[in-house]
Amino acid sequence: MSELDSNQQRDFALSVVRRLREAGHEAYWAGGCVRDRLMGRMPKDYDVATGALPEQIRELFGRRRTLEIGIAFGVVAVIGPKEAGIVEVTTFRHDAPYSDGRHPDAISFTTASEDAQRRDFTINGLFYDPLEPDESRRVKDFVGGVDDLHRRLIRAIGDPRARFDEDKLRMLRAIRFAATFDFSLDPGTRQAMVELANTLTVVSAERIAQEMRALLVHPRRAAAVRLLRETRLLPVVLPELAPLADLPVDKAAPQGESLWERTLAVLEALDRSSFPLALAALLHAAGWHSGEPAHGFGAAHAAEAVRQVSERWRLSNKDAERAAWLAEHHRALIAAETMPWPRLQRLLICPGIDELLDLHAAIASIARHGTSHVDYCRRKLALPEAEWNPPPLLSGDDLKRHGIPPGKAYKALLDRVRDAQLERQVSTLDEALALVDRLRRELPLTGGGGSL
Repeated sequence: MSELDSNQQRDFALSVVRRLREAGHEAYWAGGCVRDRLMGRMPKDYDVATGALPEQIRELFGRRRTLEIGIAFGVVAVIGPKEAGIVEVTTFRHDAPYSDGRHPDAISFTTASEDAQRRDFTINGLFYDPLEPDESRRVKDFVGGVDDLHRRLIRAIGDPRARFDEDKLRMLRAIRFAATFDFSLDPGTRQAMVELANTLTVVSAERIAQEMRALLVHPRRAAAVRLLRETRLLPVVLPELAPLADLPVDKAAPQGESLWERTLAVLEALDRSSFPLALAALLHAAGWHSGEPAHGFGAAHAAEAVRQVSERWRLSNKDAERAAWLAEHHRALIAAETMPWPRLQRLLICPGIDELLDLHAAIASIARHGTSHVDYCRRKLALPEAEWNPPPLLSGDDLKRHGIPPGKAYKALLDRVRDAQLERQVSTLDEALALVDRLRRELPLTGGGGSL
């Protein structure tokens, strides 16, 4: 997929409004793109709201350049140039009740002012006329969104309970907007979220995961998670974290510091974070009990907590496996400087090693420990790869050609030879095979294809 050009996106969105207006239809930019422009941000995409009916939109722009992506809700996508992407054009509408907690049971087409009333938050209910020559008249605000932008406030349009009853996921969206924009939650909106938090369970796992991904990869991820707890959404979304609030870090920690606060600090200390890394950081302390890290036991519990969340959110295998691996190894590098090299090397060659080092660095910095173990690993990784990850001297085919029947012994033999290679005890194929012969003489047969 080609990279979109922000200038071409804007120009195409402008041309869509102009074409609709020339055909006699009311049309404006709508929603997030207006909010972002007023905040001085570059919109990621543009939406248009119009008085034109869906069929009129298709006739105006042509069947080949339009897609009925949500025709039942008055939404038509207009396809632009390659670098401009698409613009979603939605007919002004009024929504009937949402009996499924996601979609209106029916819609009716209406005016711009009534269309604004069915949107989620005031800062998302604004319209913008890009063709209006008088800049002071370009914004069409029927819901008080401009004032709320100035007040840095997330406020539901109309009755917040009604807005959240229509789509429960809006509660997570409120968290995301408040955290990422560093805005406050309107008291009435916050109270409705607290009262309706348990109803979030009706939202599909995929939609919850999508919102949580957006929350956790953002630099203000810790603020978002804190808001989840304050609005009582956290036990619904991540019950695995609930016990942390009442557990102290350890006896040496500042008085009153809990695992919860320590976890948020680690989360915040991450630099640009992937979703699996942020999820692992969030759950890395889930295996601690009574304020004492249980080493391997705790790490295993942390990994299991990640797997539970991944299954509940139906994450991809790639994300789930990476996050669980990071959680399981969040203490694995602490003794890196004294660890046997073959054991450390096997960690350093793992695909997620850079993220694991970032996690170790964040944990160490928040716990006020040194990061020499992280620096040591990074120095090793900075060496030419042939020095710390030389190609294996031996393969299963080599063992077979050497006359060793295939079986469980292969793995043990290959591991022992690899260790010897990394310790620079063997450096050629002949030396590796000689080591194999010694190992088979020294160790007894175990039968069942598992002998050395």
